[in-house]
Amino acid sequence: MTSGDPHSTQQTRSVAAAAMGNATEWFDYGVYAAAATYITAAFFPGHLGSLGTMLGFAVSFLLRPLGGMVWGPLGDRIGRKAVLATTILLMAGATGAIGLLPSHATAGVLAPILLILLRVVQGFSTGGEYGGAATYLAETCSDRKRGFLGSFLEFGTLGGFVGGSAVVLACQLLLGSDAMYEWGWRIPFLLAVPLGLIGWYLRSRLDESPVFTEMQEEEQPAGGLRVLLTEYRRELLTLAGLVVALNIVNYTLLTYQPTYLQHTLGVAESTTTAMMLIGQLVMMLTLPFFGRLSDRVGRRPMWRFSLLALAALAVPMYWLMARGIVWAVVAFIVLGLLYLPQLSTITATFPAIFPTHVRYAGFALGYNVSTALFGGTAPLVNEAVIESTGWSYFPAFYMVGACAVGLVALMFLRETVGASLRGTEVPVTDEIPVLAK
Repeated sequence: MTSGDPHSTQQTRSVAAAAMGNATEWFDYGVYAAAATYITAAFFPGHLGSLGTMLGFAVSFLLRPLGGMVWGPLGDRIGRKAVLATTILLMAGATGAIGLLPSHATAGVLAPILLILLRVVQGFSTGGEYGGAATYLAETCSDRKRGFLGSFLEFGTLGGFVGGSAVVLACQLLLGSDAMYEWGWRIPFLLAVPLGLIGWYLRSRLDESPVFTEMQEEEQPAGGLRVLLTEYRRELLTLAGLVVALNIVNYTLLTYQPTYLQHTLGVAESTTTAMMLIGQLVMMLTLPFFGRLSDRVGRRPMWRFSLLALAALAVPMYWLMARGIVWAVVAFIVLGLLYLPQLSTITATFPAIFPTHVRYAGFALGYNVSTALFGGTAPLVNEAVIESTGWSYFPAFYMVGACAVGLVALMFLRETVGASLRGTEVPVTDEIPVLAK
């Protein structure tokens, strides 16, 4: 396609708007993870304060299924664009408000209560944000380039993480430890507001998904949660099982890791942030390569390789982390690269599990229920087990168990590389690549 091709221009705008929104969502998670020590001091002082901070992270996920049940069917009924523009404003506003909260020293128990309430708002809005962005992007991209173009949504994910970590690191270096504990930790949260406004502007100028528009112009089949739960149980369970593996690895590796390195291995705050930043940058730069590869070999081989490799190497890599900071960086990068075949193909794989009339709701419900139960709770579970038992290798074995669940779910995943997402039938590839069989 030439640069003047309207379809190519629309795809570029869609990728940018979806990725920007996802970056705003994950900027918050990146900041929260990198600033966990400061949040603990500000809101949860005491011996078990880090558990309170992890609870603050996990609680936002409890509202994600409810958000998915509200935003998903709404997106299938009125369109993807309107819902995406609304959710990004809610997310950015709640994240920015965290930077304005009084601390425990000022407001007592009210401070952590307000923090938890804002995390609940974030969880409710995120319940429609991620599934909607992935659905919109998958329906807008070319069928033959869905893996490559869809990988840029996760480029936004890691971009948000990297941006959040980088801002925290810059503040640490410029302000020093004392200022960070006193007030500097607020700055990264406040930056989410302008990021959200930029994302809202980009999304408000998008056209509606052409796949959704086509369905609207034709006679629509019945949709909604009842149809989803009665006619697409296999699809929901397949997605949920894959998400168990995806998000236990994700939140253990990307969110809990700073706490693990600082509290369990005794690594300094700024060193931890720098290490995470290096690893995430490497993952971010290699994401499109894995997305493009999935367009050639299929989604199933990518997931199979990732799940098997992580199950085999998680424990050895966690052993390597304890050998020193250089080895910790190497181990983190290895695990991150092995995780990328999953992460890079989310947009190409998950929306294609469902037909158009229940796609947004199916993705939002299946993804968010599984994430609430197993993904967002991963940092809390990891911290609780290590605190109570002293078993520092638990995160690695937790990842191995998650990969086993993912391998079972993978048996039921249909290959959809190159398949059209149009229509009201479950997408499936007509000619399956040899590696995808």
